[in-house]
Amino acid sequence: MPGGPGVPGVPGVPGVPRVAGGPGRPGGPVAAPGGWAPYPVGGRGVVPNGLALGAAHKPGAFPLRPLTLGAIYDGAFRIIRFNPRATVGAAVIVTAVAMLIPVLVTAVLTFTVGLAVDASGEVGDNLDTAETLSLLAAYGSLLLSLALAQVGVVLVTGMVAHVARAAAVGRQMDLASAWAATRGKRWRLVGLTALIIAVFSALVTLYVLAWVLVVVLGEVLVVVAWGLLSVPAFFCLCCWLWLRLTYLAVPPLMLEDVGVLGALGRAWRLSGGHFWRTFGIALLTLIIGSVAGGMLTTPVTLVGQLAAIALPQYTLLLLVLTQAVALVLQNAFVAPFASAVSSLQYLDLRMRKEALDVELLREAGLLRE
Repeated sequence: MPGGPGVPGVPGVPGVPRVAGGPGRPGGPVAAPGGWAPYPVGGRGVVPNGLALGAAHKPGAFPLRPLTLGAIYDGAFRIIRFNPRATVGAAVIVTAVAMLIPVLVTAVLTFTVGLAVDASGEVGDNLDTAETLSLLAAYGSLLLSLALAQVGVVLVTGMVAHVARAAAVGRQMDLASAWAATRGKRWRLVGLTALIIAVFSALVTLYVLAWVLVVVLGEVLVVVAWGLLSVPAFFCLCCWLWLRLTYLAVPPLMLEDVGVLGALGRAWRLSGGHFWRTFGIALLTLIIGSVAGGMLTTPVTLVGQLAAIALPQYTLLLLVLTQAVALVLQNAFVAPFASAVSSLQYLDLRMRKEALDVELLREAGLLRE
């Protein structure tokens, strides 16, 4: 069976989509939440062209059945390969635009005020007021741009959720259509990110205050015992909250008719009963992204350091430019890949728990009543 429309070269793989029975699949109709119409679980469908049910279950970038780790990673790379503008292109654009700000600011200050640091990254002595303010402006613009780049990556994550959803049924999305698909949900996505940052910041603040109280009021043995018990417990708590509440929150916010709190609730329900599997894939993806990002950025960093030694009068400009290029390269791979994997895990859990594969097969035209 040839691949679905818009995904050339993706062959169908024989297999039987699960349509009835099994854990989480009652025999009656199931109302799929979040905008997908209710669909029956029981009974047998009819595949067009006289094919038996199960002769084709891969109209797009990944099979429409519960996914293995290999299928998730293969699907993520296929999503990026067949939708490069809406994934890699979007990540490159938002990061490059954000990082253009400190590069321009630092370049202007370097060629007007003569702002520079030494090759070790330290500021020279005897700075006057203008140079001090210029230095603050250069570093301040860099911090602002890093924050803006992170906001852009969040928006790219929302776009990739739509790209993965379209790739499930063999459709491609370009940059413009993926961006248009996020209309009406962009501020919710930013609000979700701000809420997550605020919650974890409050949690860290409370933990630090607890440490201060223990150190001030407790004896040495109490402080040691508190550290041995609380540090791993706090780390496990953060990992648990990250996985249960935040890791899968973006796809339902983008693809379902829910708000910020509703997306957190959907993430909680979907990850229930699948914690260790979901956590393992998420952790492995994080490790892969970190290693790949380091491999991409290390050569750029080394070149920038060598150039700063050769041209000390432009050290600050070269450091900022190096940081900008390295972040663009890192986000070009890490952001689309991580977003595609989390979106596929969301779809996988819905196929396991809500028979979403049946609805997707019907949408792809491979199954009808």
